[in-house]
Amino acid sequence: MATLDLKLKRASKTFHEGDVVAGVIVVQSKGEIQHNGVTLVMDGTVNLQLSARSVGLFEAFYNSLKPVQLIDYSVDIVKPGKFPNGKTEIPFELPLKPKSNRTLYETYHGVFVNIQYTLKCEMKRPLLAKDLAKQLEFIVEYRPENEPDAAKPVSFTVSPESLEKVKERAKVPRFHVQGTLGSATCSITKAISGELTVEHSDVAIKSIELQLVRVETCGCAEGYAKDATEIQNIQIADGDVTRGVAIPIHMIFPRLFTCPTLATKTFKVEFEVNVVIVLQDDHLITENFPITLKRCLD
Repeated sequence: MATLDLKLKRASKTFHEGDVVAGVIVVQSKGEIQHNGVTLVMDGTVNLQLSARSVGLFEAFYNSLKPVQLIDYSVDIVKPGKFPNGKTEIPFELPLKPKSNRTLYETYHGVFVNIQYTLKCEMKRPLLAKDLAKQLEFIVEYRPENEPDAAKPVSFTVSPESLEKVKERAKVPRFHVQGTLGSATCSITKAISGELTVEHSDVAIKSIELQLVRVETCGCAEGYAKDATEIQNIQIADGDVTRGVAIPIHMIFPRLFTCPTLATKTFKVEFEVNVVIVLQDDHLITENFPITLKRCLD
């Protein structure tokens, strides 16, 4: 009986392009174990897929939606032989470099775009013995840039007149909400903040929420599919809030589910913030703000 494990020396498992990914392969066995070699593969892939409503719209998509290989690096760690009884640790070091003409993007787990980096160790065993394998994900981040230019607050006013996509404007109750967001360009490691004030509303308010949305675009020259999905929703006010009182806005960007805003030839990852006001009569009022995320020095 034998087990195979992978451990990285860096506890955070977070690396930048050009770093050395170092760790150990741990083989634990009861008794001597024969093998046909141990290999280690570093893989970095962008997986793209279409939403159910987009499938079949463009046949050309199927050519552009093939996985994009960013890293594909394999090395033989141990030649065929035997491992002794007990625990054996085999150190390894692999450079984190992209394939030629490729760029490393940040790790990102989305719905239709997924950027993932893994190490896979495999021990080949003789006939009748089952091969052993272990896979480990590690995180790739951009090196932080300098802080963006001085933040420019984004002011907004929400009223019946400012609404779009309204079928019967005469039936919309009277209300007036105003506020500010700290900036439309945000550091991914810091919270987005601001404030909102309900100046007037004919109908009682049920809830005010802050929604973070990912907008993922997959496609090519022949066409593209664009899908917006919710990442998180935070309630910032509950019930019929007092008029004229500033309500703070504060949202932290979740790790792995967000990344710096990204645009390539075959896919884009963008982000938006929605301020959602729910009235007691179930009218839903949404104000949308496209934002740009960057990885900046703290």
